[in-house]
Amino acid sequence: MNSDLGSVVIRSILAMADGSASDFEELVHPAAVDRENVVQPPSSRVPGPAGFYATALWLREAFAELRYEIHHSVADGDLVAVNSTMSGRHVAPFVTYNEAGAIDTVFPPTGKTFAATQSHWFRVESGLVLEHWANRDDLTQAKQLGWVPPTPLYLLRMARAKSRAGRAA
Repeated sequence: MNSDLGSVVIRSILAMADGSASDFEELVHPAAVDRENVVQPPSSRVPGPAGFYATALWLREAFAELRYEIHHSVADGDLVAVNSTMSGRHVAPFVTYNEAGAIDTVFPPTGKTFAATQSHWFRVESGLVLEHWANRDDLTQAKQLGWVPPTPLYLLRMARAKSRAGRAA
């Protein structure tokens, strides 16, 4: 694997857990697109480092002890694929959004931990991340956090959390 491509990609994944805005400026192309941002807040739907950093802040707000473990990475031309595990503790409401950017679902904090595998794909240009898309094991994460299957009490907590989030928006 081209170690330069792999390095920038792996650093960009690890930055999601604890990187600063300046770290994303060093790793992400100004025109970069995150193809996974359809359920993310509108602030993360902008191109470039600002969008990627907003995604990191969104994840960190809901999940303490956020961590990525890199298992494998492989490059082919300007594409890099990474197999990883994301883990953390659900400590604050996790808010997802619809395509129009309105609040869709709010998962109240459970205090539970999770570890779910993810495959990330990147296109790199001029040593910077230009494009990102992913396949995540969201069902495993949801089961570990107690979101699935939801209990009647948790469904009530979700409705209340969505109402509060809507008022705060």
